[in-house]
Amino acid sequence: MRIILTHEVADFDAIASLLGAYYLDPNSIPVLPRKINRNVRGFLTLYGAEFPFVELRDLPLEPIESIILVDTQSLASIKGVTPQTKVRVIDHHPLREDISTDWHITLSATGANTTLLIELIRGHELNLTPIHATLLLLGIYEDTGALTYTRTTPRDLYAAAFLLEQGASLSVLANFLYHPLSDEQMEIFRQLQSNYRTIDVHGHRIVIAKAEIGNLQEELSSIAHKLRDVLEPDALFVLVQAKSGIQLIARSTNDDIDVAKVAQKFGGGGHERAAACLVKDISMEELENNLVDYLKEIVTPAIVVAQIFSRDPQLVPPQMGVNEIASLMQKFGHEGYPVVENGQVIGLVTRRAVDRAIAHKLNLTARQIMEAGQVTVTPQESIETVQMLMTVSGWGQIPVVDEDGKIIGIVTRTDVIKALPVGSRLPSRVNLSDRLEKILPRAQVILIRLVSQVAMENRLALYIVGGFVRDLLLEKPSMDFDLVVEGDAIALAKALRSRFGGRVTKHDRFRTAKWFIDRNHPKLVQEFQKFSGASSASLVEQIPPTLDFVTARTEFYTHPTALPTVEPSSIKLDLHRRDFTINTLAIRLDGTHYGELHDYWGGLSDLRKGVIRVLHSLSFVDDPTRILRAIRFEQRFHFRIEERTLQLILDARNLLSRVSGDRIRHELDLIFVEEQVLAMLDRLQELGIFEHIHPQLKWDNWKRERSRRLWISLPQTFGIDLNPSQADVRRELFYLVLLCQLDQSNLLTIIDRLKLPSSLRKKVREANHLWTIKDELPQMNRLDVIDQLDGIDPIVAYGLILMDDQGKIVDLIQFYFTKWIKTKCHTDGRTLKQLGLSPGPLYRRILNELKLAWIEGRIHSPQEEMELLNEMIKSVV
Repeated sequence: MRIILTHEVADFDAIASLLGAYYLDPNSIPVLPRKINRNVRGFLTLYGAEFPFVELRDLPLEPIESIILVDTQSLASIKGVTPQTKVRVIDHHPLREDISTDWHITLSATGANTTLLIELIRGHELNLTPIHATLLLLGIYEDTGALTYTRTTPRDLYAAAFLLEQGASLSVLANFLYHPLSDEQMEIFRQLQSNYRTIDVHGHRIVIAKAEIGNLQEELSSIAHKLRDVLEPDALFVLVQAKSGIQLIARSTNDDIDVAKVAQKFGGGGHERAAACLVKDISMEELENNLVDYLKEIVTPAIVVAQIFSRDPQLVPPQMGVNEIASLMQKFGHEGYPVVENGQVIGLVTRRAVDRAIAHKLNLTARQIMEAGQVTVTPQESIETVQMLMTVSGWGQIPVVDEDGKIIGIVTRTDVIKALPVGSRLPSRVNLSDRLEKILPRAQVILIRLVSQVAMENRLALYIVGGFVRDLLLEKPSMDFDLVVEGDAIALAKALRSRFGGRVTKHDRFRTAKWFIDRNHPKLVQEFQKFSGASSASLVEQIPPTLDFVTARTEFYTHPTALPTVEPSSIKLDLHRRDFTINTLAIRLDGTHYGELHDYWGGLSDLRKGVIRVLHSLSFVDDPTRILRAIRFEQRFHFRIEERTLQLILDARNLLSRVSGDRIRHELDLIFVEEQVLAMLDRLQELGIFEHIHPQLKWDNWKRERSRRLWISLPQTFGIDLNPSQADVRRELFYLVLLCQLDQSNLLTIIDRLKLPSSLRKKVREANHLWTIKDELPQMNRLDVIDQLDGIDPIVAYGLILMDDQGKIVDLIQFYFTKWIKTKCHTDGRTLKQLGLSPGPLYRRILNELKLAWIEGRIHSPQEEMELLNEMIKSVV
């Protein structure tokens, strides 16, 4: 694991440096320090989802290979650091005398440390998203006093200009920037902080702070900025008594409060958000009273929750059934109800969840189908706060609580829309084109480029989706990928056929298509030549023979455990039908969008946190096999199933008994070939999943210990030529271990339950039979043992050897494979027939006796074999 760190009590320059270093090494994790300045924390609260930062507490417990240390030369204690951890420092402070000589150090005297990172980013010709450029510009502006401090260098200005070219927002910057204060300024700040009052003017929270500075000549604007960030009012008025008069500095964070009008009233000026004036010949008390009176005249009333919410909402307890909730919805027309337990909101139950539960004929409770959480607002909070909560939580109805936490109402999405129409803002996109082209073979990259060009010409959005994107971000790339078309996949496939030849097969119901590629088509070869020159012929031969295209679709389930019914839809809804958030990521490929990462459902955040989360509360009801997938992904990636998803698994696991056996077996097949298979099986047993597949299906320590041996290759002395790392072999061995101890009755029912293929069914029954009689085999004579082992499958033999601790069957199997099946007699059935014996069981007995005589050394030549044969015939005639 590689990480990026900075200092505690981090300012914008520190956090921006984390981001800059991430651009230079996107495989490193930028870790937020524990303590962050209030204005920086406020910025991250609003825009944090746009950044790759990870909280220290969410950092995986893995050894740390390397650390990039930015804006500091001090390395805090952190778990995972070893003597072998490499440290690189990128800093703009003077070199510390006690710094380690083993570290790689890059120092340069710039006004902001961010500037150093920007110069490196420009050197790599990397592009930034606007919000990323804004954070980086905040880092430069804050540490250079908006480019006014004497330590500011021309390099800082060049870096700032580059960020503006990249789309950095000065308006966002103005909302979060403040300057470090001098000692004298801090003294004034403390006075103001201890001498302020808050008034309510038409629903706005306005702060008036007062101080006396005597002869001090200090810049007050930065003090006002800091006080505003600390107190977070809708507007701030700082009144400072100086020798020359009363200085009034005004700041507004709300369009409803125009502080320029206030300043003009008292002889000053400015703009709507920042203004100032010097007021003479008036006392502090009189000015304050005049100020309050004038604010009541000019401040536009704010829209707050109290103005738009509905009182006395209907609440449901967690134990209320879905049918009763549905009756309430039908009677009152509400789309959602808060779920309340002991006076506290614990979730929201929606009409969609209720309708799906009823459609599936499930007798569930509010607790089982609700969207869990404690999302509330107070009557005094702004409509902007409600919008933010709805966006973050996904709730369309937010409970309103009083100061004691008691629910007094509810505010809905409709309430917000009616009160304040909301414009949409396109989220910035992470671009993965470089990583995509680095991972995929060159031939596939060229092919994707060609397909994306045709998609763009036909105005079709094209995406790579699902597990490929997840694994790409986890640096565990696979070569298999799905191509999803937002529009008509069949139309795209036909357009490719028209351009580059080949043929197309299609499935009209699901709007899917397969393009069979003609690698010798002149136009295709010509296009490859444009990309790769002389090597085009060999590259064309490397492209896959076919490409599959799927139309973006949504789906619904007619009943639990059914296969889905699908309809065409948008990419956003297509991704919403996926099993877990980490599988909802998509990379867009067409035109200028090439490489854009689309993350509508929080997949990137959960990927960074190492969390397995379903998209809705009935996900496991719709498809209970997702339970096994959740555990497989959790253990494969060393993630954790988040609490609500885990509860949904426990609630839905009984539905596994209704899932067809081949679908269950498919999931088990995938688990059996995973590297972390034992951990997955442990987790299935821990959560009680096996017993819901079949009551007698169990995983215990005995099976675990035997399964650990399945990776062992047997010595050649056993005579069994088998590779346990081969997927099909490994899979069948696990079924043998899982089922060999069962009694005959339970074995047959489980075999039928899982619909095992006939070949595997035969092996399992054979292993089960031999395991059942393993204590009797050593007491039998050799020929009776041979009768039991005759025709034994090598996989069955291999499994029994690894499972047999006491060696009761090991020697017998070794004898069978190393001696018995390799020993050949000169006598065969035709010989016996020529000697006048009628075909039947006697043939087998005689031939086996002859073979055993060879093995035991009682005969040594064909003549001795014939003599023994004649004696045996005489004894039976």
